[in-house]
Amino acid sequence: MVIMAPTSPVSGWRKSSFSQGAENCVEVGRSAEGAAVRDTKDRAAGFIAVDGEQWGAFVGAIKNGRFEH
Repeated sequence: MVIMAPTSPVSGWRKSSFSQGAENCVEVGRSAEGAAVRDTKDRAAGFIAVDGEQWGAFVGAIKNGRFEH
């Protein structure tokens, strides 16, 4: 995986509705290139950005249960 800096702004930051009231959350934002992820406890620390193909592979792995214990 190559972590990139988006050339367009990241917007539409949101966190999962499953994390209501939780303090250990991440937010996902969109850019023209793909997606970005940041820690809700330290938004000023920046974010990790990936391209659309990488984001699609990650979401697909989640949907297929790859990260479940």
